[in-house]
Amino acid sequence: MVSAMAEPADIAAAVEAAIERHAHRAGALLPLLHEVQDRLGYLPAECEGPIARALNLSRAEVHGVIGYYHHFRREPPARHVLHLCQAEACQSMGCHALLAHAKRSLGSDRDFSIEPVYCLGQCANAPAALVDERVYARLTPARLDEMIARLRAAGRT
Repeated sequence: MVSAMAEPADIAAAVEAAIERHAHRAGALLPLLHEVQDRLGYLPAECEGPIARALNLSRAEVHGVIGYYHHFRREPPARHVLHLCQAEACQSMGCHALLAHAKRSLGSDRDFSIEPVYCLGQCANAPAALVDERVYARLTPARLDEMIARLRAAGRT
């Protein structure tokens, strides 16, 4: 995955590969968008036109789908993306306070970004988060701070 702004050639290659793989399928838009984002880390505006043309959609339709789903990003992500669950079980266990704490703790830290998700399948272990493909459960502000400190100490930031 590209972590900075993608070059035009990288965008074109990612879009072309995804179109080739998915355009023939019914309901191709979402899998296609996921593939492009998985490859680039985000969905740059330059991808909307080629995808719309390939799927016989308007650019507005593609733009609208990207904007509708929380999972899709229009900007490159930070090095570590903190996906913090906001579903009902996590809400009942304090995810809103945890989100506020994370925002205060990380502030303008460019190595971390915070993105809400709506269920990580950890309802019995709420509140939960996903960072770098690893699930963290039964989070508290202190445990969240420890996790962030471990990522920094490991030299990943």
